[in-house]
Amino acid sequence: MSQFATGVTVLTVGGDHIHAMTANAFSSVSLAPPTVLVSIAHSAVMYEAMTKGGHFGVNVLAAGQESLARHFADKKRTLGAAQFDDIQWTPGRRTGAPLLAGALAWLECDVTDAHLSGDHTIFVGTVLDCRRGGDDAALTFFDGKFDRAPRAA
Repeated sequence: MSQFATGVTVLTVGGDHIHAMTANAFSSVSLAPPTVLVSIAHSAVMYEAMTKGGHFGVNVLAAGQESLARHFADKKRTLGAAQFDDIQWTPGRRTGAPLLAGALAWLECDVTDAHLSGDHTIFVGTVLDCRRGGDDAALTFFDGKFDRAPRAA
């Protein structure tokens, strides 16, 4: 799967189970209604947060946000609200999920379905709100490395 280039997102859950996780297992499912999916390992802290929270945020990272991607992928980082120390974010209007400053786009979603598949669960979310950020290049991941996808001219 390392030969499949993907965009990079940070998934977030607010409230009592505030948490974030870098993810590239994210996809659009439907335009009507707007629906997305994320795939989360059962061993991930985010699995419990998503299951209990019932909603989530998606932050589509810009090329200059590799440090955020690495931070939220670090299994040794402090968890809970402290993982957001020194990171600019605002709570989403619909879900309270942390929306990271400088992202290319933000989505807020309600979990509407969940499908067990091996050691992961595929969470399907209906988009409640979405916004677009700057016109920077996108952060991508390919062959085990971060890179940037240029903006179309």
